[in-house]
Amino acid sequence: MDGDEEGVVGPMGDEAMFPNGGGDGQQQRGSKAVMGGEQMDVEAYASLYTGRTKVTRLLFIADRCGNEGMQLEALRLAYDEIKKGEDSQLYREAASKIAGRLGPQYTLDQAWADSIDRRAEQRKDKLENELSGYKTNLIKESIRMGYNDLGDFYYAHGQLGDAFKNYVRTRDYCTTSKHIIQMCLNVILVSIELGQFMHVSNYVSKAEQTPDTLDPVTVAKLRCAAGLAYLEAKKYKLAARKFLETGPELGNNYAEVIAPQDVATYGGLCALSSFDRTELKNKVIDNINFRNFLELVPEVRELIHDFYASRYASCLEYLENLKPNLLLDIHLHDHVETLYTQIRHKAIIQYTHPFISVDLHTMADAFKTGVAGLEKELEALITDNQIQARIDSHNKILYARHADQRNATFQRVLQTGVEFERDARAMLLRANLIKHEYNQRAARKI
Repeated sequence: MDGDEEGVVGPMGDEAMFPNGGGDGQQQRGSKAVMGGEQMDVEAYASLYTGRTKVTRLLFIADRCGNEGMQLEALRLAYDEIKKGEDSQLYREAASKIAGRLGPQYTLDQAWADSIDRRAEQRKDKLENELSGYKTNLIKESIRMGYNDLGDFYYAHGQLGDAFKNYVRTRDYCTTSKHIIQMCLNVILVSIELGQFMHVSNYVSKAEQTPDTLDPVTVAKLRCAAGLAYLEAKKYKLAARKFLETGPELGNNYAEVIAPQDVATYGGLCALSSFDRTELKNKVIDNINFRNFLELVPEVRELIHDFYASRYASCLEYLENLKPNLLLDIHLHDHVETLYTQIRHKAIIQYTHPFISVDLHTMADAFKTGVAGLEKELEALITDNQIQARIDSHNKILYARHADQRNATFQRVLQTGVEFERDARAMLLRANLIKHEYNQRAARKI
């Protein structure tokens, strides 16, 4: 680094990056209503999902949002969705949470719940009798279908543990790769609902090891499932890779688990927290497939480009605007604080890296924070050995501790000289020993 850089403050990124050409019109694309900085549009959010995950996400929002209007909207949508299915236990749970606040139309319909339970009991007996007959006749395909039907039945009625057991039992009766993949996807779906992400990882691996080539939609589903498993395990770099590898074929084909907007959000935030600048450019910004997902969530797309272009204030502002809605996400809520902290620390490290000295007042302005708070963050990063620098607390200047290249070069030269002298002495000694025949010959075998 040249000496005339002394005293320079402010970021020095690579070339400035503008999202897909950077026009104002392009910033308006995508589904902004779902995950924007404003209050979440619960109905638009719920429309991205189907089945049980739609209900569990709505109930999760109702439990955590802290806003009565949003809570009642989520409960109303969950109630309507549950009544389309056969899970009487989940229905009772939603009705008890509503507690009559939505009028007589959304109170507990005991007659409906009892009729569902009666039909469920009859259906269960019928399926078990059919399965028993199949086992007697030893028809593998029929037994597989019987277990599958029982698994579907238990899943529809919210008995996820029993659904898991029956789906797993089909494994011994699978005769084709298609059967194995169907079994794996069923087990993965139930495992995600149960929060058993170790099973998710195991069955993703089983599906990927099938001898037949997987179709692109199945590959995309498996990538998403693996990404969720790594996210839950806090392996953010591996999670980012899986989400980034997800193909556009996913579309709305996995709405019972994840939406394309989630792929963009999870993948983008995990990449920001764990990738270096080169990886961010090559694997995220220049990734044509992932760009299709990012178009659905313009805020995530913009904050990634702002981070790469060293526009940290704008990047952190996008993150803060997204935070309330991300805390209502059933998979991401536990990781938001960790991811945000890692992204902020990476931004601070990236800001300070090119310079010999940085004015903390200017840096605080760039990060829209106070000097005292910034100083504490820098102290933590220096203590953690993530930034090689020292702080002048009086003048509020950060000085980089760069290695003395001149001294390091001299030390390397001296070390090389010592090693050369040692090797030369060893060679001379060996030559003299051979010359005077002081070498030991191996005894001949008789």
